[in-house]
Amino acid sequence: MKTIQVESLDQEGRGVAHADGKVIFIEGALPGETVEYVPFVRKPNYEIAHTEKILQPSALRTTPRCPHFGICGGCSLQHIDARAQVAAKQRILEDALAHIGKVQAEMILPAVYGAAWGYRERARFSARHVPKKGGALIGFREKRSSYVADMTSCEVVPPRISKLLVPLRGLVNSLAAPHRMPQIELAIGGDTAALVMRILDPLTSDDEQLLREFSDQHGVQFYLQPRGPETAAAFYPAREGLLYYRLPEFNLEIGFAPTEFTQVNAQVNAILVRRALALLAPQPGERIADMFCGLGNFSLAIARRGAHVVGMEGARSLVERAGANAQHNGLAALARFEQVDLFKITAEQYAGLGPFDRMLIDPPRDGAMELVKAFGVNENAAPRRIVYVSCNPATLARDAEVLVHVQGYGLKAAGVLNMFPHTAHVESIALFER
Repeated sequence: MKTIQVESLDQEGRGVAHADGKVIFIEGALPGETVEYVPFVRKPNYEIAHTEKILQPSALRTTPRCPHFGICGGCSLQHIDARAQVAAKQRILEDALAHIGKVQAEMILPAVYGAAWGYRERARFSARHVPKKGGALIGFREKRSSYVADMTSCEVVPPRISKLLVPLRGLVNSLAAPHRMPQIELAIGGDTAALVMRILDPLTSDDEQLLREFSDQHGVQFYLQPRGPETAAAFYPAREGLLYYRLPEFNLEIGFAPTEFTQVNAQVNAILVRRALALLAPQPGERIADMFCGLGNFSLAIARRGAHVVGMEGARSLVERAGANAQHNGLAALARFEQVDLFKITAEQYAGLGPFDRMLIDPPRDGAMELVKAFGVNENAAPRRIVYVSCNPATLARDAEVLVHVQGYGLKAAGVLNMFPHTAHVESIALFER
């Protein structure tokens, strides 16, 4: 056991210190604290450790609300004041832009906050039948482990879902093959809470009746998923397979299958769309690209402003879903969708898409390197304004370097949105202009 003073936080929310020529990453430690720590990973240039004892606590330290914090791997920052969490994420973004991208935003946007608790409308719970612990366990995995945390509640999902964790244990224990249901996925759309049961064996008729009774008692919609995510189908109550979320500011109702990607935080997503549209400022009649469009989260809001939007996405199922959502909202004349592998797009392929006035980019964690390299070749075809929504500050910064130092854009603004409170996840948005 060693004693050290913590200097800063890293992108995983761990305390960072230096000793004996090494960087020490300390789980559970905060900047300014003096702690005793125990390493569990030792490498030539760094160590990873956990906090054994806090000798001098930080003023930013707070008592975690969840009784499972520290064991459950779902949250890593509950010991930090909620506003301090956002400030730390802002610093992570600015550091990534400076050190990776060698760029600096002309303006830092005000951070976007949402509810700190009960915000999570999507979750993938592991289920495991452990006879030594009384049967089924349902929850997130433990930190640094494949074991399922022994959870009886969860503070980041809505309270009505948290209260279902214990009854769900009883339901799984009652099934004919409780060890053959490894996962329960939560997806909330409007007033509907869907539970997607991953089943490795078909349910018996008695099992099906148990699910119906549980649904009637607790007001949830069950889906069954026998194989991949595309096989998930509504089971009970009988209904169409789609859920819906709404963006009231744009008079939009967006449909999705419970295993399709949507943001986990509906409240912050609505603010994100509002901010993205304010920065993009689409005008009626303009031609705008929505890259990595998904099921139309930004595309349809852009179209609602009167612009012609072309949404591009690699997954055929999402292209079809986005098109259906455009029809559902009366926007088919202004929004069309194409299947394009944006991770492999070339300059020639991009040129074939025609010129765009503005562009929104919302890639997964890998970023959009091939795209940002491709469209700058033809200066007349490159959009004059780009709004880039990112879930990974490192790849945003990497792409920003190309946009600024190669393609001639200026980084006008950047900021964070606290999409995942109490986790180290950094959601951000940036504005580039030529």
